[in-house]
Amino acid sequence: MKSTNTALPELFVRPEFVLDPQRAETAEIQRPLSFAESLYRHGWLRKIFILLLLAVVWEIYGRWLNNSLLFPSFLETVKAFWAGISSGVLLERAAVSMKTLLIGYGLGIALATLLTTIAISSRIGTDFLETLTSMFNPLPAIALLPLALIWFGLGTGSIIFVIVHSVLWAVALNTHSGFRGVSNTLRMVGQNYGLKRFSLVGSILIPAAFPSILTGLKVGWAFAWRTLIAAELVFGVSSGSGGLGWYIFENRNQLETANVFAGLFFVIIIGLFVENFIFATIEKRTIRRWGMQH
Repeated sequence: MKSTNTALPELFVRPEFVLDPQRAETAEIQRPLSFAESLYRHGWLRKIFILLLLAVVWEIYGRWLNNSLLFPSFLETVKAFWAGISSGVLLERAAVSMKTLLIGYGLGIALATLLTTIAISSRIGTDFLETLTSMFNPLPAIALLPLALIWFGLGTGSIIFVIVHSVLWAVALNTHSGFRGVSNTLRMVGQNYGLKRFSLVGSILIPAAFPSILTGLKVGWAFAWRTLIAAELVFGVSSGSGGLGWYIFENRNQLETANVFAGLFFVIIIGLFVENFIFATIEKRTIRRWGMQH
């Protein structure tokens, strides 16, 4: 028997490299914030800075234009605003507007709640809400003014009608989307804890859908404000007195541009207050407290 010698391949030996590691510098884990950085951490200070910057730009442009009839400066607007507050005219007009707005806003939310309840109860209810929304949501509220005048006459009823239209669809859409976005896992968790119907809705569905609900309330409020001012500009006088929109319209006819800007300035102030105090407080005590937003 003839034997064959098979040469084994030489093993590859990896050369060793000895590296001299350089000692990394110790990173600073925590350091005290500077004064500017500590101020920047406050959201309300950042917003105040933005408002002050806008006021400065407004004042500079008004002084550069030097035409109070066309564009009054910020200081002229503040003077006119303070004069309207001191005389009580602006407060009276704002009270009329807010009363009308709250009635229309509340009715819109109530109708939106009813439609959403119907929609989440059955498939035909969902189809009903989606059909109505597709029909009426694209319809501008200002387009309903002629019909409002025919149906409700010249006065508060017509304004409330168009406000309800502007609020209803935004709130209903966002609320329904929030409920539909609740995961089945959360629903099953609630059912495993023995929650049924109203207890399940109150403890599971509403908290889970509340970010969308709150968004709908914000959008509905903004739509209501815009619709109110636009409606009052057209037929906002009722029983001898009107709201802020009518105040703006009257001063525009009298070429009191500073008072026009003062009325608009008051609308902006009310909007900022509602957004940054009322809605922000609701969001802080609900969504952020529940850990649903940072």
